[in-house]
Amino acid sequence: MSRVLVTGADGQLGRELRKLQKLFGQDYVFTDVAELDITDADGLNRYLTSNPASYLINCAAYTDVDGAESEPEKAGILNRDAVENLKNCLEAFPALRLIHLSTDYVFPGDRPHPLKEDDPTGPESVYGQTKLEGESVLHGHPRAMVIRTSWLYSEFGKNFVKSMIGRMDRDDDMMVVYDQVGTPTYGEDLANAIMQIISDVESGQSSFIPGVFHYSNEGVCSWYDLAMEVCRLAKCKTRIFPIETADYPLPAKRPAYSVLSKSKIKQTYRVEVPHWRVSLEKCINHLL
Repeated sequence: MSRVLVTGADGQLGRELRKLQKLFGQDYVFTDVAELDITDADGLNRYLTSNPASYLINCAAYTDVDGAESEPEKAGILNRDAVENLKNCLEAFPALRLIHLSTDYVFPGDRPHPLKEDDPTGPESVYGQTKLEGESVLHGHPRAMVIRTSWLYSEFGKNFVKSMIGRMDRDDDMMVVYDQVGTPTYGEDLANAIMQIISDVESGQSSFIPGVFHYSNEGVCSWYDLAMEVCRLAKCKTRIFPIETADYPLPAKRPAYSVLSKSKIKQTYRVEVPHWRVSLEKCINHLL
């Protein structure tokens, strides 16, 4: 039985992977910084020497988009330098394959068409820049896969959907931007896709194909559309009003358009991608 090591396992995606692990045939080992600090190159090598793995799913990242603007060094250490450590592990452990998570923030958001993996990047935030630098470390490696995702939410941790549900009994008003367009990603769907890819490779149904892939749910919406649908499903009392991004300034610039094309991952790995409305209702049913 192949062993799959998950780093950053206390985050949203890591916890979704943990939830689904019994559905697949691999031996999953979940670590967060307390058990395995991927910024410590020597410690990482010692861990893998003592605990060999066939796959490493890297969910660890500096994800405070606005915080990164004032802490670029911290963001760079985890989003770029730690990925260099992981790449070195691929050289030291020839049986290891890496699946690294990235973001739609590597794009500038100025192209109004579904973004393909080879479309020009151009991050406009420190977070996006450090994540792109992390991707670049792995560019061309034959045993590394990068999966970019967007607007991640789940039953776990802090995210937009849970924040909206937390306001469901409040009568106050809420302003949500309508001019940022993308696609939400339910963490359970992304976790299922990653685990299915590994399972299919291990069973011989497909080969491990490296490179950059996109995964988000199907469909398109704005943050305002998403907020309205959350409140409809959760029967929130909060009134929601649309505003422009310029009316809600934040330290980090967000992509105005970051709908990801999923054609490559669907064709390469036969991954099924649910529509965001279907997945959102599923998540909310779990939460309520």
